[in-house]
Amino acid sequence: MSNAIQRMGFDVKWATSLAAGLEIICLGDIDVVLLDVRLPDGDGLSVLPGIQKVTPKPEVIIMTGFSDPEGAELAIKSGAWDYLQKPVGTKALKLALTRALEYQSEKRQRSQVPISLDRRGIIGDSPTLRSCLDLVAQAAQRDINVLITGETGTGKELFAQAIHKNSQRSNRSFTVVDCAALPGTLVESTLFGHEKGAYTGADHASIGLIMQADGGTLFLDEIGELPLDIQKRFLRVLQERTFRPVGSKREQKSDFRLIAATNQDLDGMVARGAFRGDLLFRLRSVTIDLPPLRERPEDIKPLALNHLAKLCDKYHSEMKGFSADFFKMLRAYEWPGNVRELNQSLEKALVSAGNNPTLFAQDLPAEIRAKVARKSVGSSDDLLRHAKNVYGVVGFPSPLPKLEDVRKSATDEVISKYLEALLKHTAGNLTKARRIAGLSRSRLYTLLKYYQISYEPEDPESA
Repeated sequence: MSNAIQRMGFDVKWATSLAAGLEIICLGDIDVVLLDVRLPDGDGLSVLPGIQKVTPKPEVIIMTGFSDPEGAELAIKSGAWDYLQKPVGTKALKLALTRALEYQSEKRQRSQVPISLDRRGIIGDSPTLRSCLDLVAQAAQRDINVLITGETGTGKELFAQAIHKNSQRSNRSFTVVDCAALPGTLVESTLFGHEKGAYTGADHASIGLIMQADGGTLFLDEIGELPLDIQKRFLRVLQERTFRPVGSKREQKSDFRLIAATNQDLDGMVARGAFRGDLLFRLRSVTIDLPPLRERPEDIKPLALNHLAKLCDKYHSEMKGFSADFFKMLRAYEWPGNVRELNQSLEKALVSAGNNPTLFAQDLPAEIRAKVARKSVGSSDDLLRHAKNVYGVVGFPSPLPKLEDVRKSATDEVISKYLEALLKHTAGNLTKARRIAGLSRSRLYTLLKYYQISYEPEDPESA
């Protein structure tokens, strides 16, 4: 294949294992990666997230000799450029490479054009966060609908505000609608407004939030909570930019830009009939998937410093110093509540420290320190059990292996056994397995493939 690609006029570097390939990619200067799925030392899909972090980021074309619809969907959602099934014809391969290289060239030209982005409140410089900010810059330049997804506490409203601040509508209103907090009986009138006397208690007319957003941006937070009957009406608003207030006989117009956000799996909700597919199609002209804090640990320290400075200013106190174990503890914790939980924990730590000039790990909430301690003790136990299983009670072989090799082997064994027990416990029900393990569907599929654990693909109707 390398010879064939060279004859097409491209420069090629090749490797026969994931480890060797990743070494080449990490050196940089790679535009396109042709990545097989089943390799001697692992699953190609498992390294996609790591390749996405390489600077400059290459485009990835997945190749496989096995028909796997779930794998193809996972690859594209994980950022792959294309998914080819072997045997790949020369013409098809050249077409895929040419298009990927053209896209790569145009993307790099765009990145060289400086864009002054107002990102106040968005702290961090990790590769995953920069990718999200690139999408913010692109979305801000065009008046299109944007869907922001991510776990609770990842900063979805901050990113929505950033799109608004950097758009041509920045001098107009930014209207926030918390769909989860809309009163059930008043959802319609809250959004569309109402005439005086439209219902009991309507003693005056109200213009509604959609009209308040006229000329500006309408931000629908937690849009997955919007009732189905309102979704149908709102779809027409998106298509026509007209609506009728409750009790009114006249149509009104509102020129707004829509940004929606959710922490739910809207595709799964569509499959269950809990969300309209035609509305979802309209919402995601651009989708920004915000990474959880645990996937960008390099941003934890700047986030913490920024928020602590704000807290010290709020409480009119001097900026604290930090012990060596303070940030180490912050990085060791998983932060299921993301940035929101980090900020709350820092305020508790500041209160706990009192007049002391230095913050210690001991000042952090006890539940955080307990979970970090549990994690570290569990890892040591797993390592010791693995050493006994692999090397026997008599000890390690000579020469001794590297600690990292033993740790990785132990971790792989523990995770593999956990996944097997998980599927056994749930009788192969992947929906239950995901809920117990706290994993997304794509992450669970990735782990099952990586550890070569057989499973029945999840029926979308049961998702």
